[in-house]
Amino acid sequence: MTELDAVLGAFHDATGCETVVWTQTEDGGTTIDASAPAGQFAITLPADAAGFPLLVNAEGKRRLVAPVPGPRRAWLAVGPCREDDTTLERYRRFLMPVVAQHLQAALEVEHAANELAERYEEINLLYTISEILGRTVTLEEAAATILTEISETVGARRASILVHDSGSGMLRAVAVLGAAMSEAPPIAADDQSSVSARVFRMQHPMLADRDEMLCVAEAPYRRGAMLSVPIMWTGSDGPEPLGVVNLSDRRAGLPFTAGDQKLVAAIATQIGSAIQNARLVHASLAQQRLAQEMELAHDLQMKLLPNVRVVAPEAQVAARVVPAESVGGDFYQLFRLSDVRTGAMIGDVSSHGYRAALIMALALSATAIHAQSGGEPGATLNALLLSMREELESTEMFITTFYGVIDREASSLRYANAGHPHAFVIGPNGEVDRLPALDPPLGMVDGPPEVRSHPWTIGQSLLLLFTDGISDARGLNDERYGEQPVLDLVREHRTRPVDEILHTVFEALQVHTSDLPQRDDETLLILRS
Repeated sequence: MTELDAVLGAFHDATGCETVVWTQTEDGGTTIDASAPAGQFAITLPADAAGFPLLVNAEGKRRLVAPVPGPRRAWLAVGPCREDDTTLERYRRFLMPVVAQHLQAALEVEHAANELAERYEEINLLYTISEILGRTVTLEEAAATILTEISETVGARRASILVHDSGSGMLRAVAVLGAAMSEAPPIAADDQSSVSARVFRMQHPMLADRDEMLCVAEAPYRRGAMLSVPIMWTGSDGPEPLGVVNLSDRRAGLPFTAGDQKLVAAIATQIGSAIQNARLVHASLAQQRLAQEMELAHDLQMKLLPNVRVVAPEAQVAARVVPAESVGGDFYQLFRLSDVRTGAMIGDVSSHGYRAALIMALALSATAIHAQSGGEPGATLNALLLSMREELESTEMFITTFYGVIDREASSLRYANAGHPHAFVIGPNGEVDRLPALDPPLGMVDGPPEVRSHPWTIGQSLLLLFTDGISDARGLNDERYGEQPVLDLVREHRTRPVDEILHTVFEALQVHTSDLPQRDDETLLILRS
């Protein structure tokens, strides 16, 4: 029995009035969602049943039938009852908002499930692409593997990846699905009739209808509508288009949706990373050149960090990640879990280099999915570990991670700390409480980290998180900056806006280190809620 069945059943017990709710199916038929008493109702809807309430006869019984407002096509029938027809209308007005709210809630749950499924598709593709990035492969091999994965996920039978050749100004196919590579001629980047050329120039996705911008050069991998997304790479000089990915001929003739475009666009940067990585392997084996590109890759990973405004106005956050010269693995995440619950995470991937940056990117994507379940912090970190266990084992890396959820309604902070040493709450009176690392870093042992609670004073308590790149920063005499100066500064300035507190800490750190080279990534997060 559904909740709506229970509501209608209670209404029937109280009034003796029969009720039924049914909705239209995708094939144009109808199905009963709930009824009281239980059973099938033989009601034939008049032609104008989509309009106003109608009094109809069904098997000699008088029932009032009316459409339920909302995005889903549905109807509510009331009757027969012990009273007259006036009572039917009164009962209908009473039940209608209850039924409408239930159907709307069911629709929202369905949409949420679909969106979560799309996010899992996205992270699965990210895992596959990260494996490609970790291997030395040709550009053609990387593009072919990525194109196959995208096409299978979206359900496209024809597809292509075109890469721009700056020397000739042409978009050349490096991977094609549904046709032979020899059948796909190059396309000039300034071709006005080509969807691929237009998307490359405009640097924005485009969904071309069946009869829109038909181009002979695109015919081998286009049948009907075509979704085209630019492949981008973000370097020191800003975003640069590298090429285009095209998808067409979707199975069962279904149209491409906004969700498909979002999924392909979300991984387009990773495709650019694969293409750029393959280009670098072919372009030069010189260590200096490789180091420069690794720095660019690190800058790209830093752009994955969330904007602090995603949790506003419920929480005020200041956060900064200052990368070292080499590629690193520091990160933070922020989650607006509800109107009264805000989540904050900090992590530090062991080691340095390109692999650490990839682990960081995977962790950011995975936590964006797992945290939305709204579960306990320990369960969220355990889900993160399970989704990344293979990558951590193969790279022999681990992640020190702290994840806390502030519940303003309960005035508490629930947290789990997997090996992260620098996590504190600064109280209203300046008291400093360490949030201890009770469990080893993720990747060292199995099982969910322990969860603990700490009191939280709304609008006054501060959550302070930082990585050891700050405490281990060296001065002119090779002395460590240490943890205590950070705590003293934050405690002294605790009533100021969080971005001013963060700025004060980094100013003091700069004075300590002077112009010495930075040894490690430095990450600091301060939150007031």
